[in-house]
This record gives sequence, C-alpha cells and structure tokens, in this order.
Amino acid sequence: MTDTSQNAPAAPRCAEDGLDTVKLFNMTINNVDLDEFLASLSGQIEAGTPGYAVTPNVDHVVEFDLNPEFREAYHDATYVLVDGTYILWAGRLFRKPFKQKLSGSDMIYWLSEYAAKKGYSIFLLGAEEGVADAAAQVLLAKYPGLTVAGTYSPPFGFEKDEASNNQVIERVRDSRADICFVALGSPKQDLWSWRHHRACGAKLCIGVGASIDFVAGRVKRAPVWMQRAGLEWVWRIIQEPVRMGKRYLVRDAHFLVLLWREFRGGTGT
Repeated sequence: MTDTSQNAPAAPRCAEDGLDTVKLFNMTINNVDLDEFLASLSGQIEAGTPGYAVTPNVDHVVEFDLNPEFREAYHDATYVLVDGTYILWAGRLFRKPFKQKLSGSDMIYWLSEYAAKKGYSIFLLGAEEGVADAAAQVLLAKYPGLTVAGTYSPPFGFEKDEASNNQVIERVRDSRADICFVALGSPKQDLWSWRHHRACGAKLCIGVGASIDFVAGRVKRAPVWMQRAGLEWVWRIIQEPVRMGKRYLVRDAHFLVLLWREFRGGTGT
C-alpha cells in the first residue's frame, strides 16, 4: 500500500498554484508568509486534495544535493517552506529575500491554532510511546476547540516493514485528519510523506522533526535568542552530542561547498 510518484511533472509542484517562489541551491522554495500559506492550505483542505510540505534548512539543502530520491520528494512537494535561519540569510546574501521563516517547530503551534479556528483536525505521528499523547494534551489545552483525530508512535524501522507501514497509513487514513504532523526525523519524514501522503489521505502531511518532543516538554527547544542568532544547532549538539555532532559538524559542512557554488552561479542538479 504505497503511493510513490512515478512521473515527476515538468515544473516543481510548489510552483503550480501561483504562490511566489525563489530558486536557491537548485531548490524551488515558496516565498510566502504565514497568512499566504494558510490561505493556500485552506483551499487545499476544502478541495480535499492530499498534499505535503517540506521545510528546507541546512541539513535538507545538503541532503537535496547528495540524495536523488530526496530531490524527487522536494520536486513533488505541495509546499516548500523555508525553515533554517541560514537559508533565510542566504536568501538575503544572494538578493533573494524570503518573506518569513516558517519552521516546523513553530508550524506545529501555528497550524494547530489555525485548525482550532477553522474546525480542521490534526494527527500527531512520531516520537516515543506516550509522547505524542502528551503533546496532544498540551495543544488541546492551548487551543480550545482543536480536534486531535489521533496520535501514534510507530515502532523503529516501521517504514521498512510493509505490514507495519500499512498499519501507520491506515491509522492516519481512518482518523480522517486534515493535517498530519510527521515527526520521524529527516529525511525519513519527508520521504515517507512523499511516498504515502495520498494513501493516508491527510490534506497536509508536514515534517516537524523533534517538534512533538518540544511540545510535550520531553526535549527543551533552544532559547529564542539562539534561534534568532542561527545557533539552534549548537543547542541540539549540547543535547545529543554524538548524533547531532556528526550531522552538523561533519556532514553539514558540505553546505560551505554549496554556498560557494551558489556564489559562482549555481549548478544543475
């Protein structure tokens, strides 16, 4: 029960509905503020059309350059919403300024508030057992009228087992949720949304990384001043030095190559 796109359209999907876009690091990224995104999303939900959003940060830009399958997922995404502070700064550097940073860690609150106002429902997928339930209680208390259609913490490696993966798809589909927050870590959450957004039926699947843990209070998010200063990665390394150190200090150093490439005029991917 998979739903992987077979034939990519000639142009990135995120550019199809008239929303402004910016080309940066060979990515086509929506240049929208929150209000513009929510207006478009309402149309998506009312039309009943399944879709998904990806949120580029430095890690995504590196993955996009190195992983052809990840590039396909980006190409087919309904929305590509700028997340990382460094991507925001790069836009200014290359005279392609973005209107607003729309990170997954903020979006889980903004979309839950919007869902409560509009009568839409949400599903929380990911995190360890019980964490999604705890996050749901926080969001329900914060946004009266919100409908949480379901929560599920799938077993590790579920996406590699057809029966387990189908169970996840069925849980989301049977919940009839309008918005599904997919907290599986990148690139897993983005590839899963790409492959299965139609089968699970949510009008928007959006990868939110550690956001369910943040909402539940299981993991503390970086202070606002560190977020604004582009130092959230330092905070994550302090919390998880081995895993995050390898990601940010070793693998994501490739971002410097991509910056130089963009400065020289970019390359085709």
